[in-house]
Amino acid sequence: MQSSRRHLVAIVLALLMAFPCAAIAASALQQANALARQFARKTLQQQRIPGMQIAVVKDGRIVLSESYGFANVENRAPVTPKTRFPINSATKSFTGVAIVQLAEAGRVDLDAPASRYLDDLPAGWRAVRIRQLLGHTSGLPDIVDQNGLIGAGTEQEAWKAVRALPLDAPAGDRFAYNQTNYGLLARIIAKQARMPYERYLAERQFAAANMPATAFGDSYDLVPGAATIYSYSPRGTLAADDADRLSHWFYDIPYGLWAGGGLQTTADELARWIIALLEGRMVSEDGLRRMWTPEKLKSGADGAWALGWPVLQTVPQRQVAGIGGARAAFFVYPDEGLAVIVLTNLAGANPQTFVPRIAEFYRPLPRAPR
Repeated sequence: MQSSRRHLVAIVLALLMAFPCAAIAASALQQANALARQFARKTLQQQRIPGMQIAVVKDGRIVLSESYGFANVENRAPVTPKTRFPINSATKSFTGVAIVQLAEAGRVDLDAPASRYLDDLPAGWRAVRIRQLLGHTSGLPDIVDQNGLIGAGTEQEAWKAVRALPLDAPAGDRFAYNQTNYGLLARIIAKQARMPYERYLAERQFAAANMPATAFGDSYDLVPGAATIYSYSPRGTLAADDADRLSHWFYDIPYGLWAGGGLQTTADELARWIIALLEGRMVSEDGLRRMWTPEKLKSGADGAWALGWPVLQTVPQRQVAGIGGARAAFFVYPDEGLAVIVLTNLAGANPQTFVPRIAEFYRPLPRAPR
């Protein structure tokens, strides 16, 4: 009887100690959310962003999900949690996950030359390693320039043109952001997975993270629920207000370059994908560590990217990101159990510049026990 009474007292004391801590934590989270909402509204107004979604992940759950403004300005269609936004080059993070998944399945060797999997590469490309493609240290010429695809206009002609160019640098010498790398990675994924690139992502990532709205497409595709993309950039006309007039922004992602920039999704679905990653439902803990370790240059210095991910910081705590189109960004702070996603429909909004401000509202919160 005394033993049972002592056990009951211990439980009551534990509850009395736990509930104040839980209440304090909940209050701190509410305050962080309030600050994030206030900042988001202010940023939307100051930068004249037509529409925006925000999601914050903390310790395995979505603690904030907000939608602001218009998905389509001219029709006054509001942004909702289901509005799809293009994430452009942040798609490369998904490609990095796909390659690591195949590496863990024994189908891809990250240190192998690309020519092990693609037998039609130009002679100068054959020694480039898989990890150098992922980390943009390949030295390959870029299939895209400031005007879009190089060559005479078609994707096929662009590949023919880029294959005829000399290397920009020896593999591993320097970091140089490049779309050719991810066009090749898409082919490697399709070959080693024995299915099209987009189907592999749908089966191995979208389904695993509950992402039914995530799809591929650009301005030419009919994507239900997609946000219209805008810009304030001048168009070179003689109109006096041209530099300050909201206009449509068109972007073209050819099929062969989908792995480098073709995804459309929502902030909530990106949040669920990041949660699945951090919980080990996509790749192993060791796979995450390898994927988020900067690619080394020949000099021994760290490159700017890891395996599909820009690396913002390695110490004292890791920070990695997906950034795309000057209008979409997600930052992951894996050692803090934190991630912040911001999607906009304004080219030039550059949310990567203010995502860290949102993260700062949450970083003082303690990490929940694992």
